[in-house]
Amino acid sequence: MNGSDMYSVEDRDKRKRFGIGIGIGIGIGVKIRAMGLKTLGESRVEKLKANARSPKMKLWIIRATTMVLLWTCLVQLTALGDTWGPRVLKGWPSSVTQDSQFLDVKFLPSGPARVLPPKRVYQNNGYLMVSCNGGLNQMRSAICDMVAISRFLNVTLIVPELDKTSFWADPRYGELCQIENFLDLNLILTKNREFFSEFEDIFDVDHFITSLRDEVRILKQLPPRLKKRMELGYVHTMPPVSWSDISYYHNQILPLIKKFKVVHLNRTDARLANNGQPLELQKLRCRVNFNALRFTPQIEYLGRRVVQLLRKNGPFLVLHLRYEMDMLAFSGCTQGCNPDEVDELTRMRYAYPWWKEKIINSELKRKDGLCPLTPEETALTLRALDIASDIQIYVAAGEIYGGQRRMASLAAAFPKLVRKETLLGVDDLQFFQNHSSQMAALDYLVSLESDIFIPTYDGNMAKVVEGHRRYLGFKKTILLDRKLLVELIDGYTSGLLSWEEFSSAVKDAHMARMGSPKKRKVVPERPKEEDYFYANPEECLQPLVADIDPVTLSILR
Repeated sequence: MNGSDMYSVEDRDKRKRFGIGIGIGIGIGVKIRAMGLKTLGESRVEKLKANARSPKMKLWIIRATTMVLLWTCLVQLTALGDTWGPRVLKGWPSSVTQDSQFLDVKFLPSGPARVLPPKRVYQNNGYLMVSCNGGLNQMRSAICDMVAISRFLNVTLIVPELDKTSFWADPRYGELCQIENFLDLNLILTKNREFFSEFEDIFDVDHFITSLRDEVRILKQLPPRLKKRMELGYVHTMPPVSWSDISYYHNQILPLIKKFKVVHLNRTDARLANNGQPLELQKLRCRVNFNALRFTPQIEYLGRRVVQLLRKNGPFLVLHLRYEMDMLAFSGCTQGCNPDEVDELTRMRYAYPWWKEKIINSELKRKDGLCPLTPEETALTLRALDIASDIQIYVAAGEIYGGQRRMASLAAAFPKLVRKETLLGVDDLQFFQNHSSQMAALDYLVSLESDIFIPTYDGNMAKVVEGHRRYLGFKKTILLDRKLLVELIDGYTSGLLSWEEFSSAVKDAHMARMGSPKKRKVVPERPKEEDYFYANPEECLQPLVADIDPVTLSILR
């Protein structure tokens, strides 16, 4: 079956239903007319005999005609319901879950009707299923990669499955923070499976599918025949090789898809190379990231509300303070923690099997700039950068490890610290509680709109937000040099540097780290050391002045 045949299945079904309705109507109508002609052709005697039955006959004809009309209308409405049902007959878009169905519809803005791009017709080579792993933004970039790969392999992509096994899956805190061993972890994940977010709980799945239909065909699930085969275990599952270019997928993955019809990729983090890819592929990654991956109406609405509340009080800075229990346990960074906290973080790291590194020297790692800044270090850094003490600072993070004790110095230096939990009411957030990915989506939206964005660790959210803000016009993003900062902070706290020397050194070091245009660093054969594509998608950004030829530059000036 080729791609155009697949695309016409839905249309054939609709024509078939219309044909049934029209056929029934014509058939019964012909019988009624034939009956009428036969009655007119009878003799006067037969007419007189039939006069006694004519009221019953007329009543029967009226009933039959009414049934034909009702049946035809029902068939046509059913066919139209396939197209308009999700919007008109079902109320909420498919992204609504049982938890969120009570949100007030009247608060969600209704935009103008979109003009959908034409469907791309191509010979379908098979189906690609993917299971994303990691947190929200790691999965976000992976989805972009998988769409681009599907497009260049001419396959049909099934809506990606989100992570349900890692620590960064929903729910994150609470019970997960108390795990002592792998058995505890398995029990918690199994018990809480109903709370895990699906794709449609975070992203507008219908927009995702339709906005990309001119590039690749995306389905919510496999066709029934293939779905049944998969349920029986007839599916080829594998992790693709990390940092591979598109030729790997053409030469290794595509033959498997053609052979098995369906291939399931069970890991998606960093599976497509940052550099050396076709320009069309790079631009498609951007299109998915910046246009197709739109959050659900509920998340978008709450994100706008938070931004509006902040804007009422002037400019605001978003601080991605990555000082949470999961990050500290994973990284092994324990600067400022007491012995009980160090022991708790160590137990968590050993209990979680996917975290391979167990023995970690926290102090050495910190001096290498591989630890997130502590709240105390962050306060010193913001002051040294001459960030105004009365600016609003929105803390984009989960629960800070150590609570108020660790946040005291930051709150004293910048008293206008706010969080989504302090800006929004309990009713606003009740459907997002226990869903860390949905809460992270709110932070993502607010981070994009902030006047300044400062991450204290270069994790996936920091990188993806950095790239998105570049795309939005190189909005100010201060990228902290943690290795240098640790050295300067230790020098200041030990008395080797005065405040003036410390502050001057911090400002000088970050003059060129404000999110301005730059080339992406390429390190051949060592992709982990080069710049991440989604942190600086330069192929999709306005060209650097240095890259413009002199003739074009003189015209622009």
